[in-house]
Amino acid sequence: MRAVFLLLAFLPSLAAADLVPTGEKVEKLADGFAFTEGPAVDADGNVYFTDQPNDRIMLWSVDGKLTEWMKPCGRSNGLCFDKDGLLWACADEKNELWTIDVKTKKTTVLVKEFGGKLLNGPNDLWVTPAGGAYFTDPYYKRPYWKRGPIEQPTQGVYFLLPKGKLVRVADDLKQPNGIVGTPDGKTLYVADIGAKKTYRYAIAADGTLTDKALFCEEGSDGMTIDEAGNVYLTGRGVLVFDKAGKKVTTIPVPEGWTANVCFGGKAMDTLFITASKGLYAIKLNAKGAARQ
Repeated sequence: MRAVFLLLAFLPSLAAADLVPTGEKVEKLADGFAFTEGPAVDADGNVYFTDQPNDRIMLWSVDGKLTEWMKPCGRSNGLCFDKDGLLWACADEKNELWTIDVKTKKTTVLVKEFGGKLLNGPNDLWVTPAGGAYFTDPYYKRPYWKRGPIEQPTQGVYFLLPKGKLVRVADDLKQPNGIVGTPDGKTLYVADIGAKKTYRYAIAADGTLTDKALFCEEGSDGMTIDEAGNVYLTGRGVLVFDKAGKKVTTIPVPEGWTANVCFGGKAMDTLFITASKGLYAIKLNAKGAARQ
């Protein structure tokens, strides 16, 4: 099944009072994890997320059932579905980028090095409508790595072209982390969590990034975007900014750290939140954006 939700055009940004329905609050769906990360939604609205230190991918179905979907999973961190239903994963164990066939759970290693050296550790990613993928590569030393010091000269942003060539498209950020693009494939948002800033780029025809501009004075661990162009950042709760970079609202989350977010559910109007040891959700007056 194609993991694509048709979007004809961006809608006007919602005001804070319109975004969160009256009386709606963040609800804990499940807990007991070591650290939750990387939520991604399939075409039916099911949400996959990682319990990263426990080396497993969990599945929260549209029926409200939680299952352990895959273990081991290469210590996967960020996840993203492409238009053909393949699940892409930042496989942190060996600093690789994978795809996972959801039906067979067969894994394919797409990226394992750059310039003959190990990557720092692919962290978060966004797959383009054309089938390429942007991913961030910050350095967070892991106790399970059997490697020496950092090998790459920078904590960068990379683009894997649909034909397989890997290029570094940003090398001037302190510690890039969260990343998401617009459904038309023309704009990319990258959070520099180390500098506490988020930037907006124009995506050129060859996949390179141009017209770098400050989007907001906030960093982010993970990110998502809705059909109105609002951008959702994470860290201390969920911070929502409109497409002009103006803060719309903050959604409190009862955990010390909010790692990542995605829209899911049958109507794609529920924001799923991975935060520390739990999985949370809140229904919004918004729907997740997707590829055109």
